[in-house]
Amino acid sequence: MTDARRPEGLLLDAMGTLIGLRRSVGSTYAAFAAEYGLSVEAEAINAVFPKLFKAAPPLAFSGLEGAALLEAEQAWWVELIAGCLQACGHEGPLPDDLGPALFAHYATAEPWQVYPDVADHLQRWSAAGLKLAVVSNFDQRLHALLEQLELAPWLDAVVVSSAVGAAKPDPRPFQRALELLQLPAAAAWHIGDSPEDEAGARAAGLHCVLIER
Repeated sequence: MTDARRPEGLLLDAMGTLIGLRRSVGSTYAAFAAEYGLSVEAEAINAVFPKLFKAAPPLAFSGLEGAALLEAEQAWWVELIAGCLQACGHEGPLPDDLGPALFAHYATAEPWQVYPDVADHLQRWSAAGLKLAVVSNFDQRLHALLEQLELAPWLDAVVVSSAVGAAKPDPRPFQRALELLQLPAAAAWHIGDSPEDEAGARAAGLHCVLIER
């Protein structure tokens, strides 16, 4: 970032770029299921989760905010959780509290880790005067989660797909972040880890850098 193309701002993906899970989704789902009397293999959940996650409708809800948005977000995740367990052999509806319990668990810092290089990069970028925003296909929980993980002080904005009403690779989350940073697309780069990051950034007119964790 020392040549003439040096950006004025960076849009950053969250999951897989800044933060990741300490344990696999399958390990956590299986452990919570066991507390409700369900026996499901972690490996089986890990096998089906990526496919079902990718096949699910976008985590995006136009026109909702506050409690109504939170209800829609939780319902989206509970449906995905139920689909995972059913694909692994569980028949019938989930215990009423299992899905909400998992939703609440992932709202805490406990299952998450900040990648070792992240704090140093954010600090240096912020000190250099770059405007920083997170753009994530996630929900409202991310705001408090970034606070708990002590990343929020370096961020100027956090944009989640659920609240914008569109998910990457749609360009709208990126456009919203640029609005909040008050920057044109030509003045910012996006850093992410997925094809959706690259496609969405390009659709929004952003230079994109993909990393591999």
